Amino acid sequence: MKKSLLSILLLFSISIINGNEIDSTLNKWKPSLITSVNMSQVAFSNWVKGGESSYSYVFNMDWVMKYKAPDWSFQNQFKGSLGHSKTGSEESNITANNMFNETVLKGFGYIFKPYISNIIRTPITNGYDYKKDPKVQIVSFFDPGYVTQSLGLAYKKSDIFQSRLGLAFEESFAKKFASRYTDDSNTPNDVETFKFETGIESITDLKYEVFENVLYKGKLRLFSGFDRLDIWDVAMDNSLTAKVNSWLNVNVTYLIIHKVSESLRTQTQEAIQVGVVYSFF
Repeated sequence: MKKSLLSILLLFSISIINGNEIDSTLNKWKPSLITSVNMSQVAFSNWVKGGESSYSYVFNMDWVMKYKAPDWSFQNQFKGSLGHSKTGSEESNITANNMFNETVLKGFGYIFKPYISNIIRTPITNGYDYKKDPKVQIVSFFDPGYVTQSLGLAYKKSDIFQSRLGLAFEESFAKKFASRYTDDSNTPNDVETFKFETGIESITDLKYEVFENVLYKGKLRLFSGFDRLDIWDVAMDNSLTAKVNSWLNVNVTYLIIHKVSESLRTQTQEAIQVGVVYSFF
């Protein structure tokens, strides 16, 4: 009996030691910062076959900070993209212009975990409609700007798939371009610079290695106010990254946005880029 009791205590002690080894990553910050620059350039001099000199670049940054405790976890992700292009003697055009910050705090749970989150979205600099001559400015920093808080339940299946669904509160801000983004058509004599909505938000993340050194990442966000559940804001960010070596990547990105308050038509942005990537940590 004594030997059996000692054996049980020994096995229990070993399991505690192994558990401590497994949980050695708890209560520590896990940072990640990746930057990339994608460029293209063509120059002509005394060229008789036609063509114009041109250049373009896109700068991307993805900064993630994670912290995990035994009963809760925290993650903050900041993403930004800014790009220009120029052809011949024409003025340079904006080709990428957005900033995104997502903060998520999750609690303890076996299958579903309670969470609270905050998302901030805004253009980085002035943006224009180049289809009009002369060009017409349509956005600037935080004009419009969107801030969304939500709370609900989150589900995660390894690092491949995770999703969350909750009650959301979305604030829309605008100033110079309020008539385009925040104005209420039911009050024709006033121009509102602020709009508040209560509704439902769903966010799903997918990360999948298609082939060796080829990674797909997707994020789908859905939001609708309780007063317009037949109309949903949709944003789907897709990227396929092929890693050539430790510092060179080929990226294919496809962004889909459907937001009626901005445009009655679905917006899309597609890009194929070869660029230098640097991971700080």
